[in-house]
Amino acid sequence: MSEEKTMNLTLKVWRQKNETSKGKFVTIQANGISSDMSFLEMLDVVNEDLTRKGEDPIYFDHDCREGICGMCSLHINGQPHGPKQGTTTCQLHMRSFHDGQTIVIEPWRAAAFPVIKDLAVDRTAFDRIQQAGGYVSVNTGGVPDGNVIPIPKPKADEAFESATCIGCGACVAACKNASAMLFVSAKISQYALLPQGQAERYQRAQAMVEQMDKEGFGACTVTKACEAECPVGIKLTNIARMNRDYLNAKFFKEKTTHS
Repeated sequence: MSEEKTMNLTLKVWRQKNETSKGKFVTIQANGISSDMSFLEMLDVVNEDLTRKGEDPIYFDHDCREGICGMCSLHINGQPHGPKQGTTTCQLHMRSFHDGQTIVIEPWRAAAFPVIKDLAVDRTAFDRIQQAGGYVSVNTGGVPDGNVIPIPKPKADEAFESATCIGCGACVAACKNASAMLFVSAKISQYALLPQGQAERYQRAQAMVEQMDKEGFGACTVTKACEAECPVGIKLTNIARMNRDYLNAKFFKEKTTHS
């Protein structure tokens, strides 16, 4: 284990009262920060100091702090979730920084993710996309025997990997076009690869892609920034699968979808 150290940091934090107000960067000193703290624990310490001074604490999203919920949506020194690959903000430790360093902290930047306050953004667009098609109408009943519906292990593994998407929005924040295609394709793939998802496979792709477009996300130009910054390693192959299913819906098996 690395030796615990303390450091003094300069934080340049985006402060914005609400969606309609004009935001700006504010410089805040964070002193005596332990290298063993997580990034969110560091912000907790800073907020305690701001509260003692009678100042408004920094508003940011967080929940599980275990890399599962996807709430910790911070842009740190130009990278979603910070400098370590395959790591959410809550899993990022201060040992990744050094004494005297300046850290720039921003919210996700996307028209479809309006700022709520400071570092928190409204990601309900993701919820609406999932509501448009992220379900199956097949009556699956109770938990079946594992051998009742044989599924090739490679397919099952790929479906599971797609389902690990935590919906944090790092893919949108990393994309120069603010595209949500990695997120949407992962949610489509987790059904498209399994027997239970076949009944509505093409309708689902059509409905979810159309909802994504309505929400104002940009188009994919395959820069691969989304895959590089995804904390759980969602693959670009999901986008190719989604595109095929969408084309099948439009040209061969199109069904009416309702807005």
